[in-house]
Amino acid sequence: MNVENTKAQMRKGVLEYCILSILNGKDKYASEILETLKDAKMLVVEGTIYPLLTRLKNAGLLSYRWEESTSGPPRKYYALTETGILFLKELDTTWDELRTATNLVTQNK
Repeated sequence: MNVENTKAQMRKGVLEYCILSILNGKDKYASEILETLKDAKMLVVEGTIYPLLTRLKNAGLLSYRWEESTSGPPRKYYALTETGILFLKELDTTWDELRTATNLVTQNK
C-alpha cells in the first residue's frame, strides 16, 4: 500500500472544507486561495482548484465577481453565498465531531 496515495486522499477529503473556510468573511481570487493552501502545507495544484471552485459555484455555495487589476487581466473573486455560509457552519460541526472521534481513537494506542 502506498502511503503517499493515502495522504493525498486525506487532503482531498478536506479540501472543500478548507476552501470554504478560506473564503469565510473575505472574497479572494483563485491564486490567493491556492497560496493560502500551499502556505498551510496542503499540496494542491492549479489543475485541482479551478474545477473544485466551479463545482462549488454550481452547487450554489460560491458566487464570483470580476474585478479589474492594476497588474494584469481582470481577476475573478470568489465569495461564500448565504447557502455556502450555512453549509460551512454544518461542516464546522462535522469537523469538530470527526476531529474529536479521531483523537479518541488514535490516542488510545
